[in-house]
Amino acid sequence: MKVAKMLIIDGLVHGVLFRASMARLASQHGVRGWVKNLADGSVQAHLEGEPYDVALLVEWARRGPPRARVDSVIVREAAVRRHHDFKIEG
Repeated sequence: MKVAKMLIIDGLVHGVLFRASMARLASQHGVRGWVKNLADGSVQAHLEGEPYDVALLVEWARRGPPRARVDSVIVREAAVRRHHDFKIEG
């Protein structure tokens, strides 16, 4: 059964390849959805897939790529929207 999570990641997460790194990892694990930069300097992501794979991405988001500094991650349940791939938006 598919699950979905909405994340808000705060910290030094713009300009450090956060979105590209998340998209690559999501594709490797069959996670679908999107990730985008927000105007306040945070990153928002919608992740959907198998529970284990989504949990793996959530845990990765707590660290981010090497140049990132993640201060907080808010995780909320979300509706499964049956995305066909994982996209970088905004």
